[in-house]
Amino acid sequence: MSASPRNGASSPSVAAPAAGRSANSERLRARAVWLYYAEGMKQNEIAEALGTTRVTIVRLLADARRRNEVRITISSSMAELAGLEVEISRRYGIEDVIICPSSDVVSDPTQSIAASAGAYLGGLMQPGMSVGVGWGKTLHSMLQFIESQTLSDLSVVSLLGGFSHVRHFNPADFAWRFAELFQGEGYLVPAPALVDSPETKRALIESCGIGEVFDKARNLDMVLLSVGGIAKGSTSFQTGYLSDAERKDLKAAGAVGDLLYNFIDAEGRLVDHSVNERTISVSLEQLANAKARILVSGGPEKVDVLHGAIAAIRPSALVTDDASAKALLAM
Repeated sequence: MSASPRNGASSPSVAAPAAGRSANSERLRARAVWLYYAEGMKQNEIAEALGTTRVTIVRLLADARRRNEVRITISSSMAELAGLEVEISRRYGIEDVIICPSSDVVSDPTQSIAASAGAYLGGLMQPGMSVGVGWGKTLHSMLQFIESQTLSDLSVVSLLGGFSHVRHFNPADFAWRFAELFQGEGYLVPAPALVDSPETKRALIESCGIGEVFDKARNLDMVLLSVGGIAKGSTSFQTGYLSDAERKDLKAAGAVGDLLYNFIDAEGRLVDHSVNERTISVSLEQLANAKARILVSGGPEKVDVLHGAIAAIRPSALVTDDASAKALLAM
């Protein structure tokens, strides 16, 4: 079972180490290879992240090359990651689990998860598919790891309204760029992600063409989603639509984060808060009805909401990091 994207993606790989090497040495070498080739870190940065010296990192990389452990594709068979994948699959009933290695020191696993998800997803894309997409830092980071190709009759549907003021990430931008990678047709939601009242939401859906886009989301072949945490610095709270007071209210109501601005608790239930009545996004029920449901996310601040999202949409595939996987199993 691979610990990273399969299907021949253009990324480095870590094969099983020779017999006789200790588990710690194997793990350190595998992490050094991953950080150097997949994440593009410099040798001195890797040394700092792994708590060792640059000389050691140089030796580990040279040793990996000598052992022919660095290839064009990622096919790591590290026992720990394979074991985690099996445990997560059994515990949560997820058919395909991809877990990438991450440094114990570097707390943000976004790039590792994005690299794994990008190559994995590239192998799933087929002509004639209809794909619904979410947004966020992890999904945007994933774009650079997807090999572009032309797929006929491909439809990409944005599952969330847009933002008029956003620093780096926007649902409409991600949907458009994702569709462009495959020369597909993009369908965007012509409305903000959050409106002032349930009445405005209803009027927009019924009279302004949003309903037509949401209709396309009723029979999707695949949905590609990430989750947002509840912390003040989370991407969902950098858009300007929600105040810190509302964030605290959501947290008090039991929210641990959001899935397309649907704020849920750790068991995947929508919390009782007015924000959930004003969100212009596809419902959790619709997401759960897609034929394939790919959930891509990780990090210490997202474990609770990952747990909730798994319960809410029953993903067919999960891409996350080893630390998040261990935390999920501990819940």
